[in-house]
Amino acid sequence: MSDKKGDKKADTKQPSKYPVNLLDTPFPMRGDLPKREPQWVKEAQDNDVYGKIRAASKGRPKFILHDGPPYANGDIHLGHAVNKILKDIVVKSRNMAGFDAPYVPGWDCHGMPIEIQIEKQFGKSLPVAEVQQKARAYATEQIERQKVGFRRLGVIGDWDNPYKTMAFGNEAGEIRALAKIMEKGYVFRGLKPVNWCFDCGSALAEAEVEYADKIDPTIDVVFGYAEPERVAAAFGLPALPSTDGGIVIWTTTPWTIPSNQALNLHPEFSYSLVDTPRGLLLLATERVEACLKTYETTGKIVASTIGANLAGIRFTHPLAKADPGYDRTSPVYLGDYVTLDTGTGIVHSAPAYGIEDFVSCKAHGMADADILSPVLGDGHFAESLPLFGGLMIWKANPKIVETLRLAGTLLHTQNDSHSYMHCWRHKTPIIYRATSQWFAGLDVQPNEGGRTLRETALEAIDNTAFYPSWGKARLHAMIANRPDWTLSRQRQWGVPMAFFVHKETGELHPHTPALLEEIAKRVEKEGIEAWQRLDARELIGDDVQYYEKNRDTLDVWFDSGTTHWHVLRGSHADSLQWPADLYLEGSDQHRGWFHSSLLTGAMLDGRAPYKGLLTHGFTVDAQGRKMSKSLGNGIEPQEIAQKLGAEIIRLWIAATDYSGELALSEEILKRTSDTYRRIRNTVRFLLANLSDFDYAKHALPPEQWLEIDRYAIALAASLQNDWSAHYEKFEFHPIVAKVSTFCSEDLGGFYLDVLKDRLYTSAPDSRARRAAQTALWHITQGLLRMIAPFLSFTAEEAWKVFTPGADTIFTEVFYTYPELAGREALLAKWTLLREVRGEVTKSLEDARVAEQIGSSLQAEVTIQARGERAAALASLGDDLKFVLITSAANVETRDDAAGDATGDTNEDGVYVRPSAHAKCERCWHYRADVGADAEHPTLCGRCVSNLFGAGESRSAA
Repeated sequence: MSDKKGDKKADTKQPSKYPVNLLDTPFPMRGDLPKREPQWVKEAQDNDVYGKIRAASKGRPKFILHDGPPYANGDIHLGHAVNKILKDIVVKSRNMAGFDAPYVPGWDCHGMPIEIQIEKQFGKSLPVAEVQQKARAYATEQIERQKVGFRRLGVIGDWDNPYKTMAFGNEAGEIRALAKIMEKGYVFRGLKPVNWCFDCGSALAEAEVEYADKIDPTIDVVFGYAEPERVAAAFGLPALPSTDGGIVIWTTTPWTIPSNQALNLHPEFSYSLVDTPRGLLLLATERVEACLKTYETTGKIVASTIGANLAGIRFTHPLAKADPGYDRTSPVYLGDYVTLDTGTGIVHSAPAYGIEDFVSCKAHGMADADILSPVLGDGHFAESLPLFGGLMIWKANPKIVETLRLAGTLLHTQNDSHSYMHCWRHKTPIIYRATSQWFAGLDVQPNEGGRTLRETALEAIDNTAFYPSWGKARLHAMIANRPDWTLSRQRQWGVPMAFFVHKETGELHPHTPALLEEIAKRVEKEGIEAWQRLDARELIGDDVQYYEKNRDTLDVWFDSGTTHWHVLRGSHADSLQWPADLYLEGSDQHRGWFHSSLLTGAMLDGRAPYKGLLTHGFTVDAQGRKMSKSLGNGIEPQEIAQKLGAEIIRLWIAATDYSGELALSEEILKRTSDTYRRIRNTVRFLLANLSDFDYAKHALPPEQWLEIDRYAIALAASLQNDWSAHYEKFEFHPIVAKVSTFCSEDLGGFYLDVLKDRLYTSAPDSRARRAAQTALWHITQGLLRMIAPFLSFTAEEAWKVFTPGADTIFTEVFYTYPELAGREALLAKWTLLREVRGEVTKSLEDARVAEQIGSSLQAEVTIQARGERAAALASLGDDLKFVLITSAANVETRDDAAGDATGDTNEDGVYVRPSAHAKCERCWHYRADVGADAEHPTLCGRCVSNLFGAGESRSAA
């Protein structure tokens, strides 16, 4: 480093009379991304870059990535950035691969979170019309905020014409989609347990349920013998030795005991009567020992039988002695889902609050009207429930436990932590609750016959490409095992299930399909508010005395799940097409958007609405913890953009294997910034050394290039084929790794390193220099286009320097390099030469450490080699020294036979010696002819020739 005095001298030093070709470029070494990116974003908007891409792509084969809509609520976070940037890389790379790949961003606008925001701001008792008006305004505001955030990330798309699920046309399209699946026979109304959130006051979709630990009292409870003679007969006994005790159940939900209506046993398990000091207990034989230990008692098995023999026998409700309201019995129903992992091997069944319970009771003939469902929508027991009326179910738990104890039917209780269902919005516990809802039947055969919805969806999965491949098994399992889809919600801000329902029978109006179309026409003009304002008499006349308007709204997953219907073939049919080539979302969407889109596609079209599904993981910190506000470990994209630039976010995302978790930390950002600098510095070197190059005037054909130039182009073309294959498979992190290696090792560490002497010291217009520049021009063409999908700001900035007057790099396609004869042989030869160069570089470093030489140019090298190595080295002639960056280099060919005869091991060797000659002031080579020209005593012969004569002759490097 120079001191200040030295720097001042350097500033005032007169230019050398022997200049080298050191050029400059307006492409700066420092990107200064945080300051400059916002201006580039504005320029892209002002210059309508997206419109120019569409015009350039017109007529090409379509590639459609359909945007899974983010929810219109809150500023964007790092997960949003991952999702949108991955989509941007896909779309840009497909456009540059020769497709017409539009990108129409979208937003999910209805549903609970927005309604909650309105309640927070304005209270809970607003009229429906006012809720809808305020929700629409709120969603519009949120979309504009998020739009700014996404554009700041360099994501190019049709931002001025996105799709919104709350657009009137899309709301009408959903109603038409509902009409079609109804006509096909998939939709039915029924009483079934659904996921129910007390805070939402509504049913939840499967995708809206998450699991968290919850502490609850677990209880072992006795149901007394109501039919002791039948029990004795089942066990082959003339009579029971005692009628004290009963059959024992174990549950983690004491609040469901008041609603018990049956008991479930496995038909093939062994069950035993156990005589204990606490009564004659009926338990699964395999669980007897563990249960007696838990109850702190002893016992003896009296008799055993299989569960099938106990079917239909009734037992007394455990609260019968506490209140006459519970003086009823519960029959035994057989069920294969009973397990022996925990508990007693007997499951208590409350059909209103468990799916398996409900299915079992219905299968045994229980009518909907007979199902007990005392829990209200807010989580409180109905006032009419004996003993516990009016209590919140969680607060009722201890009272129920105590009442069982007083009734003498509680054998054991303790508090246990277990995984339990929670609402993903409120983070509060939810329950299964039997309510009258509208469902799409997974196993209902449609009216036209053929396969069920489940069968059609599973076949569609088999016909879908998955990236990564494990997504297929995940989605398959979810569809194979899921219950019927609950389509209805009890909310205000959503697309209405616009039915007219008979007030007494609950049946739909016989003209429902035609009525839905009439309502859709009104919604198309006025939005969902048209249904709210509609006077039923306008459509059904005098039938209004028998029918009422259904107040349910559609599940918000139906909104986004039908966008293939009302966006791809509706609002944006002019730019998009169906089916989409790709849906791309986080791994949670196997039970969300991927899932609902698959089911609606299977119902509407008999197939999936997509050809492929790409799944990315979640963002985590360096310790692998999911980023969250509560942990305080999140890093916001806005923060990174302001500090380092959005380009660094883009590079990190592209460089990370998105199929797993995406870890981010300050250290990872630092490493990403280092990678960025390496790539940027390479681009800057290329642009600087092309600043006096005009391809139309100066380019040379490949046959006039030097051999190393042809090798560099052959290598670049080969690598580009490799990178293009990765883009085809949506694999981005290998591209970043290989681009980084290409820049730092293939270019910076080899080709450009070798090239500097030729670029700087050759005559400006010499064949040697113009050949090098021609090769660099082709490499720059290829490299900038290859990095453009992920380093979009940098590629665009560099492109405008490289191609003055150009609009945008994104109207280009991936570059086609010149064809070269003998490409494979050339690659093989120079791979070998680079191996030898690596050995020489190590020997030079050893000599430098030993203080035998200073720089490598102070050295002269002799390489002893045999066979193919010797031939390759010798073929370079005097140019070998340029490849090795030494002042002299020669090859001694070893003879295998001679070596064997003399006993020589005949190993190749590298010998380094310091040059005895003077150093050329201009090219810094040590040469015997320095000073040979008296007019230029500080120059070597080749510099004199390059500056004042015909120029040196080169063939290889």
